[in-house]
Amino acid sequence: MRRVSVDIGGTFTDCSLVWDDVYVEAKALTTHQNLALGFNASLKIAYEQLGLSLEEVMREVDSVRYATTLGTNALIERRGPRVGLIVTAGFEAMVPLSRGRGYGEGLPDRLRRDLPMAQRPAPLVPVQMIVGIRERVAETGEIVMAVDPEDVRDCVRKLVDNGVQAFVVSLVNAVVQPEHELLVEEIIRDEFPEHLLGSAPIVLSHKVGGRKGEYARTSSAIIDAFLHNAMYHGLSSLELNLRDNGYRKPMLVIHNSGGMAQLNSTDALQTIHSGPVAGINASEHLAAQTDLGNVVCTDMGGTSFDIGLVVKGGVKFYDFNPVIERWLVNIPMVHLVTLGAGGGSIARYDRLRRAVAVGPESAGSDPGPACYNRGGRNPTVTDADLVLGYLIAERYADGSIPLNERRATRALEKEIGEVMDVDAVGAAKLIRDKVDNDMANGIAQELRVRGYEPRHFTLLAYGGNGPLHACGIANMLGVSRVMVPPFSAIFSAIGAGNMDQLHFHERSLYLSLYDSNTRTLFDDFPGFNALVEELEQKGRDDLVRQGVPEEAIQHRLELDMRYGNQLAQTAVVVSKNRLNSAEDLLEVMKEFSADYGRRYGEGSQAPEAGIRVNTIRVATYSSMSTLKFQGVLPEEKDLTAAPAAAETRECHFVGHDAPLATGFYELADLDFGAVVEAPAVVISPSTTYLVEPGWKLRIGRYGAGLFMKAE
Repeated sequence: MRRVSVDIGGTFTDCSLVWDDVYVEAKALTTHQNLALGFNASLKIAYEQLGLSLEEVMREVDSVRYATTLGTNALIERRGPRVGLIVTAGFEAMVPLSRGRGYGEGLPDRLRRDLPMAQRPAPLVPVQMIVGIRERVAETGEIVMAVDPEDVRDCVRKLVDNGVQAFVVSLVNAVVQPEHELLVEEIIRDEFPEHLLGSAPIVLSHKVGGRKGEYARTSSAIIDAFLHNAMYHGLSSLELNLRDNGYRKPMLVIHNSGGMAQLNSTDALQTIHSGPVAGINASEHLAAQTDLGNVVCTDMGGTSFDIGLVVKGGVKFYDFNPVIERWLVNIPMVHLVTLGAGGGSIARYDRLRRAVAVGPESAGSDPGPACYNRGGRNPTVTDADLVLGYLIAERYADGSIPLNERRATRALEKEIGEVMDVDAVGAAKLIRDKVDNDMANGIAQELRVRGYEPRHFTLLAYGGNGPLHACGIANMLGVSRVMVPPFSAIFSAIGAGNMDQLHFHERSLYLSLYDSNTRTLFDDFPGFNALVEELEQKGRDDLVRQGVPEEAIQHRLELDMRYGNQLAQTAVVVSKNRLNSAEDLLEVMKEFSADYGRRYGEGSQAPEAGIRVNTIRVATYSSMSTLKFQGVLPEEKDLTAAPAAAETRECHFVGHDAPLATGFYELADLDFGAVVEAPAVVISPSTTYLVEPGWKLRIGRYGAGLFMKAE
């Protein structure tokens, strides 16, 4: 296996290079003006460790995979074209009204409850850029009113006169009958042919989302169109950079769904959270191969803190109606929660609460924290960690980013210390305590809302800052075991290297498996199987287009099911891809009942209300070789006491008034199975492990480690 995997974050660009049996990690600052520069810098650090040249790597590597937050940044910064929206006449207010909930979606609970201060997000499509055309399709797919071509041409010309740069077509019931959307597209292309300079991208809602729900489907199409240019140019420049350096294979892009595809099979919307999703994918593999049981995934980078769940060694949670930034969409996405808490998160004094607040604003990579010495003046979490003594200024990021402790101290004193009457160390402790508490609260809320207790989970701490804050978060959660995975600083990039090529295709419908009124079972098995086959064929076409052999393609059938008219809907992975008898149907209903009981409590099932299917979904994928994680943690028989620390320094810890003598170790000097006693700091080229008082650290392979609460 020879594979390059890259995770482009807001602060750092992480690179994983697998060359046969050798795994190499590297980090470089993200270059937002040209992502290829940061990629080249991180890749150069990686291949030079192996004594290879760029030409050798590009010529012999099996694949290059990208995970990026490019789309997220473009959406936040509102960098996109002027989008025009064509809807069914009478539905022009659908997007501006946003189901009457637009003020609250995407906001924290605290802000969502503050109605007097609630503000809707700045619209991606201004009201004057929304037009309605005369047409109508019934929910059954029957055409009630045909499209008037001249009416469409008039509406298109109106949008052009208003400066449209991208078209979105979202008509009622288009997922059932897309004929009208396709006709509108044809008319637009006739008016503005693609070979002429006046052409613009056209996004059809039924191709972006396959489920009913007009608002969510329309929002999905709008965001896709808004991000299209940014994603196309950004990812195309990355692909061109590869071609210029001799790479001749397809570039693969990570999707929100937990899979990946080539650039020509990727929508802009599918890449929004691809970096954190790659980390959850790697966690799933790790949990399955190391028998960790229930795992809560935490990725603390320079800009954000991402939380995901992997339950019972391999179960991932999906959102099929996630909120992206401030808009509800209907694309499948691996469930995650993102907090504005990273190494670059800016700390400030909150005058209203008379306390320290951290994030969500970030100093990013430019200018970065005050200690980066690049002009940043605001104190950050990294500045606090430096002043507390955990970081060695000349060794940070393997010496590539020398830190300035004097600037960090000045920023802490000016912004926090003077207001709260504490010195720089006191300010740093307040910041450290606050950010660890925020992250612990985020984890606890995510677990308890799903019926889990934190103490029943192993905390998985990765990202550049994960091992540095792992013990502090665990202390507040009441968790007694924290694992640092192999290559923790670039773990999301490792996850990108473990992905399968995968596509989801789905169809909304009203299908009653058991009708409680007539007490009859569904029996149209040929119709059901024909629909599944249609969705499988779409996925098969996607993968064949990307060069995947048909014999390597697999399918997984999922059904969104609920009891009667309940709002609670459950995505069930069924064991059979076809229904051929009443016995098969009863087996599906049994699987739904079991899954429902696990989620909402045994005995809560209500088959007497009827059983419905709202969405049929097919996951089409091709499995690829993955990295192996077995044997990365030591067993009891492998444990030995770590040697004496090469250096001892004074470090400050939350809850301790006086500094503590802390041993400093080089990770490279510690053998497999070494047990490091607290307090201690273990330094690697890409991250720092902090063993806080009351903890022990067991050293594993490839930078893996296990924090255990001392008895």
